[in-house]
Amino acid sequence: MTDIDLSILSLNELKALEKDVSKAIQTFEERRKKAAMAAIEAAAREHGYALSELTAVAPKKKATLPPKYRHPENSALTWSGRGRKPAWLMQALENGTPEEDLLID
Repeated sequence: MTDIDLSILSLNELKALEKDVSKAIQTFEERRKKAAMAAIEAAAREHGYALSELTAVAPKKKATLPPKYRHPENSALTWSGRGRKPAWLMQALENGTPEEDLLID
């Protein structure tokens, strides 16, 4: 680093230097990130790719939950226990069927 003889600077020059140093400190991390990004993009181009091609993330698929409840007469009708209760379940509960009887063992 270069040594600056601050004693020869005027008050205005010292204040200007202080402002410049303060700004350089505030933008230091941003400049380092930009330089790192430029280096990464250059490396990707060197290998024949765009950075977006290498960093693209496939969307996660929601896991299908196994059924928790089954219709007593039609086994094709099931419910995982999440979300809105299906009409067949509501009707069975209204008719007095205990919820436990509809659980899949």
